[in-house]
Amino acid sequence: MRVQVTLACTETGDRNYITTKNKRTNPDRMEFKKYSPRLQRHTIHRETK
Repeated sequence: MRVQVTLACTETGDRNYITTKNKRTNPDRMEFKKYSPRLQRHTIHRETK
């Protein structure tokens, strides 16, 4: 039931991270504050398709 999802930076659009999630327990899109190498600071990364 776990699927791989890609996390993209909301400011630059770069897809920096890949993680897994359980679709049954987390049906909506995930959001994390992660490090963006291009901006050299932490930004919000959202799940993309």
